[in-house]
Amino acid sequence: MGRSSSSLISEGVPVVAVCLAALLLSNALIYLYLDSLYQTDEQLVSSHAGHVPQHFKITNMKNFTPWLQCSQIDAEVRKLKLIGHGAVKKVYLAEWRGQKVALSKLSSLDYLEDFLHGLSMLQLLQGPRVVQLVGFCLEDHTQVTEHHPHGPLLNLEGILEQRQHQQHNTWQARLRLAIDYVLILHYLHNSPAGRRVMCDSNSLEKTLSQFLLTSDFHLVVNDLDALPEVDTPKGLGVKCGHRELTGDFVAPEQLWPFRNAGTPFSDDLMPEYDERTDIWKIPDVTWFLMGRVPGGDVVHFHLFQIHQECKREDPRLRPSALDVSKVYQSVYSSMVQDSAGFRDML
Repeated sequence: MGRSSSSLISEGVPVVAVCLAALLLSNALIYLYLDSLYQTDEQLVSSHAGHVPQHFKITNMKNFTPWLQCSQIDAEVRKLKLIGHGAVKKVYLAEWRGQKVALSKLSSLDYLEDFLHGLSMLQLLQGPRVVQLVGFCLEDHTQVTEHHPHGPLLNLEGILEQRQHQQHNTWQARLRLAIDYVLILHYLHNSPAGRRVMCDSNSLEKTLSQFLLTSDFHLVVNDLDALPEVDTPKGLGVKCGHRELTGDFVAPEQLWPFRNAGTPFSDDLMPEYDERTDIWKIPDVTWFLMGRVPGGDVVHFHLFQIHQECKREDPRLRPSALDVSKVYQSVYSSMVQDSAGFRDML
C-alpha cells in the first residue's frame, strides 16, 4: 500500500510540473503577443527611425525612394479612376511602376490654403501613424500617397461583412482599432509640428473619414487639411472654422456660449479652445468601432469610467489621449488573458 501511494505521488509530480510549465509558457506567449501588438511611443519612433527623411517605401518595395517630384508624377503616375471627392481634394486611384497609389488634386483654388496646410502637415508628421507620402507637385497642386484598398474608416462595417474579412469582426480587432485611434490623437497632440487639433471632426461621419483602414486592420490618419496648432505658453487656442457649430458630437466648448441669451453668433466673440475637444469625441468613435460583436458589451463596461471622464463638461478635467490609451490597452490585455485562462480551464 505504501509503495503504491509513493508510486502514484512520484508519477503525479511530473504531470503537475508539466502542467505548471505549460501554464507559464502560455502566459509568456500571451505577454509577448500583447507586447508585439502595441509598442510604446519610444519603440514606434525607433522603428520608424530607419526611414530616410523625404523618402518612401510602400508595399513590397525593398529600398527607400525619394519623394516623387513634378516631372516624375507627370511621367510615371497614371490616373485610373476617381475614388473620393471632398471640398478640398479629388482623390484618384493611380498607378506608379506597378504600385497602386492615391493621387490627390486640389478641387478648387478657394481651398488652396487648406491644401497647402494639409501637405505641409503630411511632410512634417510622417511616421507610423500617418499615411505615407509618396510625392507632391506644388505647381499642379497634387500629392501622391500610399493607397489603402479598404479606404476610409467609414467603410468599416461594409468591409467586415465581406466573407474574406469576417475573421476580423471580433471585439479584439475592433478594440485594437480604437487603441490605434486614441494613439493617433496622442501623436497629434504631441507631434513634431506642435500640439495639433483635429478640426475636421464636427460629426462622427466626418471624423471617421479622416482615417484609413490598412490591409492588416490598423489605422493611419490621412486627412490633415484642418489641423491648427495650440500654443499653451502663448495662450493661443484654436477655433474650428468661422461658423457656428451645433450638435451633441462636438465638445461643449465648441458651441456658441451665448445662444440661450439670444445673441447672434459672432466669430470674433467665440472663445478659443484646445486639443481636449478631441478627447470629448473618443467615446462616440469607440462606440462605432466596437459595433455589435460578442464581448463588446464587456469592453464597454470596462471603458465606462474613462468614457465618463472624457465627457466631462470642463475640458480641464478630461484625461489626455495618453491616459485613455493606457486604459484601453489595459482592458485589452486583461480581457485577452481572461479569455486565454478560460480556454485553458476548458
